[in-house]
Amino acid sequence: MSKRETAIAALRDVLTTGLAARSPAPLVLRAETIPQRIPLGGLVVLRDGDTVDETAILSPLSWAIEHRAEVEVTVAGATPAARTALLDALLVAIGDAITADRTLGGAVDWAQPGAAEFQDTEFEGAAAARSALVPVTLWFTTAGSALA
Repeated sequence: MSKRETAIAALRDVLTTGLAARSPAPLVLRAETIPQRIPLGGLVVLRDGDTVDETAILSPLSWAIEHRAEVEVTVAGATPAARTALLDALLVAIGDAITADRTLGGAVDWAQPGAAEFQDTEFEGAAAARSALVPVTLWFTTAGSALA
């Protein structure tokens, strides 16, 4: 498994574990399409994202890699206030889960959640939903090739 894959899998594990205590717990997926029905606890989809920067480190040859994964959070609720409250609570829980273990169990050198971008979404035949996209920057080093 590549270092990038290990980092993203560790991020998914941290999110799953950190959000499991919520009642009801959100559904945490990786690289999946949003289902037609949003669970009561909300939906968290981890997207692999893109490598932002690769910097060579000489002697011995290694690479410092900055990778930006995306965490898409979607909630549904009867009222705009209910949607906003659930979304805010999930965003705080995600931030807390990541900042509690910045190395994601040793998979990365540092993990940093970024500022969320918000949007309202209409689903066919369903109530409105509220979404946020949270970039999570992962810094790690890998030996030899930059293909992490």
